[in-house]
Amino acid sequence: MHCIKKITENLLWVGANDRRLAMFEGVYSVPDGVSYNSYLLLDDKTVLFDTVDKAVASRFMENIAEGLNGRKLDYLILQHIEPDHSATVEAVLSKYPDATLVLNHKSFEFAKQFYNLDETINSGKVILVTEKTVICTGKHKFHFVMAPMVHWPEVMVTYEETTRTLFSADGFGSFGALNGAIFADEVDFKRDYMDEARRYYTNIVGKYGNQVQALLKKASGLQIDMICPLHGFVWRSDLHEIIAPYMLWSRYEPEQQGVMIAYASVYGNTENAAEILSSDLRDMGIPTVMFDVSVTPASEIIAAAFKWSHLVFASTTYNAKIFVTMEALIYDLVAHNIQNRTIALIENGTWAATSGALMRKKFEECKNITFIGENSNGANVSIRSSVKADKLAEINNLAKSIADSFPPKKEKSTAVVDVDAMWKIPYGLFLVTARDESSGKENGCIVNTVSQITVSPLQITVFINKDNLTHDMVMKTGKMAVSVLTQSTPFAVFEHFGLVSGRDKEKIFDDENFVRMENGLYAMTKYANAVMTAEVVSVTDCGTHSIFMAEITESKVLNDKPSCTYEYYFQNIKPKPQKSQGNQAGYVCKICGYIHYGESLPADFICPLCKHGVADFEKL
Repeated sequence: MHCIKKITENLLWVGANDRRLAMFEGVYSVPDGVSYNSYLLLDDKTVLFDTVDKAVASRFMENIAEGLNGRKLDYLILQHIEPDHSATVEAVLSKYPDATLVLNHKSFEFAKQFYNLDETINSGKVILVTEKTVICTGKHKFHFVMAPMVHWPEVMVTYEETTRTLFSADGFGSFGALNGAIFADEVDFKRDYMDEARRYYTNIVGKYGNQVQALLKKASGLQIDMICPLHGFVWRSDLHEIIAPYMLWSRYEPEQQGVMIAYASVYGNTENAAEILSSDLRDMGIPTVMFDVSVTPASEIIAAAFKWSHLVFASTTYNAKIFVTMEALIYDLVAHNIQNRTIALIENGTWAATSGALMRKKFEECKNITFIGENSNGANVSIRSSVKADKLAEINNLAKSIADSFPPKKEKSTAVVDVDAMWKIPYGLFLVTARDESSGKENGCIVNTVSQITVSPLQITVFINKDNLTHDMVMKTGKMAVSVLTQSTPFAVFEHFGLVSGRDKEKIFDDENFVRMENGLYAMTKYANAVMTAEVVSVTDCGTHSIFMAEITESKVLNDKPSCTYEYYFQNIKPKPQKSQGNQAGYVCKICGYIHYGESLPADFICPLCKHGVADFEKL
């Protein structure tokens, strides 16, 4: 029976999950399975993006039939010819012979090597695309971006300009079956899936950081609202949560400062040395993780090596070489192009210990590797059979050397930080409006920071709290309207748009106070002196807020009334808090006027109206 998921009104997920696969590509364990994603677009013309592995072919064909619901298939776009994404191409073309195969020149050659496509080729139903090709299916227009060696030479990604969707091939994918969810925001991705996304990237694509950087540079010129990869979840919001790690991984920059220790031990003595080192480092406040290379799959250790800044390898000598599992790991890690790391080495050998020098020689093939000072034999610590008292000092000295190689910790400043100084910075007050194009829901919120940053092109920055529904709409659509509020704005406007969430109450827009701008969004006219619309060109995550850099698409001056500043709002518009009878103790929010009654205010208290913290409260 079919099992499909709705992505948008006319885009369906028709892929399948495989939870019985033990080893992905015959190398990488997948205890939580893997998804093979394929997408079906229902426009004036129908489009299928990629196929799936033969292991899930039956379910896939049922899903396509259900999604098409009797319609013919017009296009099959193949972005990547690796068989886990193309193995059912013959079955699809056999069932839907009118379909035109869309691929690039290199992928066409690969496809002919894997499959019998003579009938499709002879019928002329093949389009070989380049980056200049545009395919229109009705409401949607598709552009093609070549992505060679991400991670095969024929790979391309597809960009749909109407919905701003990037079909990203293997990019932004992850190990793990989807388990009923389809969007990354339906799960706790950072907690439950980021490790598998890292393991997928580092092992499948990790070698090709330069090529990934080239693709990311091309993608930065596109307005992207949604990412549809061939494995793992669809990203429709908070795209920075997956793009930012890709930027680090592809530049081979560590995510965290700390030490990964991998050891190979036959009788436990090398493990003992590694554990003593880890314990010493922890005593110095350095985070550590440890892996037994004979037990932990190499793919997990490679992913950890991409995560951590410092790497320690401890290996016994075996047949006058590196122990077999450690040797395999190091060769694999070097093959994945690891670089920009600080490395220390521990060797063990009852006689003729050689593993330290051999490990160092292999890592010298990598770029920008800093070795912690070593002994003449190549290792920082050389053990004879087991750790003796004299080696404890060497291990402790190694721990100190590793700790000294970390960036110096910032000393806690004794300078006074008076948060009230922030109130001396002049702010304006603005109404930012947005619209969810899929549901048609309109929303708006009050912000205090909008600034012009360039003249050509004319660009602004807008700071929006992540708790606001408007934030999510702007993040999703890339569009906003900004109304510059005047001193005549009544408190009711601030109360309606600033103190009530659009998630809890429908925001009211009417033709008397608002006007539709060219981009379809409402802007306030009655209490504004200027209005403008803008399209987002970049987003910076700043913790509680996002900074949207946006290019102006339309702007109008409405009148010469003075703009409303924060100071004017507090002095002349916001109602003054009234003490309760009996002089009851309490704290008042300086932003919205909410009063919390009580002798004390909890340190983690958040205003239930405007979501500001204790720093913005004062005693009644």
